[in-house]
Amino acid sequence: MFVEEKVITPVQMLEGKALLDKARALSNRPEDQIARACGYVGPSGRLLKKSFYRALVEAKGYKLPSHTSSDSSGGGGSRGRQAEFRTRVHGNGNLLIGHAYTRRMGLEPGQEFKIEIHQETGSIWLLPLDEGNEGSSSGESSAGDQAG
Repeated sequence: MFVEEKVITPVQMLEGKALLDKARALSNRPEDQIARACGYVGPSGRLLKKSFYRALVEAKGYKLPSHTSSDSSGGGGSRGRQAEFRTRVHGNGNLLIGHAYTRRMGLEPGQEFKIEIHQETGSIWLLPLDEGNEGSSSGESSAGDQAG
């Protein structure tokens, strides 16, 4: 029995003048359709919007820094989301530290801390609780003292 195999050849990602011409011809279509028609689709079928937009900007004549991770100049590569060392109090009053920071500090899920609030510096300290360290107090006001 003969089985026909359907071979899908990847569409070449257009660049330069060819990209601009195709994008202009499809300018009345949604951006996703334009990007697909210009070949900006990954092997899994996911749309490669960032690559599409970068190629459009470069085709218009603007030079962008390299976006390869092997760039050792330090300023050009995209490394994903970076920790900013900032946070804000949420609407429910919670203050979230986040995984990037807890991982960097080597903290483990379930690890417990004593919270100390230092009024004079506006600092919040997290002191790891050990089995023998739970009752120690340094004279500063703790979160338990504030909740009263």
